[in-house]
Amino acid sequence: MPHEDRIERALRASLAPTLQGGHPPRLAAAMQHAVFPGGARIRPKLTLAVAMACGEDDPALSEGAAAAIELLHCASLVHDDLPCFDAAATRRGLPSVHRAFGERLAVLAGDALIVAAFEVLSASARRHLSRLPVLLRTVCQGVGMPMGIVAGQAWECEPQLSLSDYQRAKTGALFAAATMAGAQAAGADGAPWRALGEQLGLTYQVADDIRDVMLDAGALGKPGGQDVALDRPSSARELGLDGALAEFHRLVQATLLTVPVCPGASQFRQLIRHEANRLVPQQLVERVAAIA
Repeated sequence: MPHEDRIERALRASLAPTLQGGHPPRLAAAMQHAVFPGGARIRPKLTLAVAMACGEDDPALSEGAAAAIELLHCASLVHDDLPCFDAAATRRGLPSVHRAFGERLAVLAGDALIVAAFEVLSASARRHLSRLPVLLRTVCQGVGMPMGIVAGQAWECEPQLSLSDYQRAKTGALFAAATMAGAQAAGADGAPWRALGEQLGLTYQVADDIRDVMLDAGALGKPGGQDVALDRPSSARELGLDGALAEFHRLVQATLLTVPVCPGASQFRQLIRHEANRLVPQQLVERVAAIA
């Protein structure tokens, strides 16, 4: 989806106040470090793509929703990387925020990004203020309790968990929020897009589990082997690499079937196939087969 320019513009606008004077400069720098340069930006790309498929009539609101989703994702990564969770030294090929700025500023940067997300979403609803309540509810549900990404992280603190519940909350919830918010920003019903987001999230998580085992930090842009090192649940650990790969392919096919009827349905399916090949390319499939 060719939405990179729109996303980057919206993100830079949302963090523009941090570049002004009269605030803690190192906190501002930590926030910028957490967001730029970005990763694949798949979640905000989905938001904009769904908005366009639903007849986007308020680009500012779509961009605000996309930026909010990405800021919340970045905030979650800052917190996930902290020593009390993953203790990750790198993120996106750079030092993680706590490594670059210290733990205290990392906590505050994550908190500030959460606030910035809701601020940019609220400010973008000038033209269609009536759409804001449902958008806020969707985004909140994707992040908080009982089934948002915060709950997903909290499952790691429990003595027992269901892998499907864990993955649905940790990854699927924000993907679902991304697709639903895209529809709602365009004035459409978000419900038909929930299943697509949830399926994409589960697919992405299984791919991440496979990549955590098979790729090193240089390829991942973050430490590899974390699921085993942290005794964290994963599809690769529960199903084995060949089973996880089979589950990934099953989820890709299931995701293709959940694309709602819309003018851009074929483009969505093409995007899903492209992302699947990017996440688990043929070379990786062959390496898994060789090990199995």
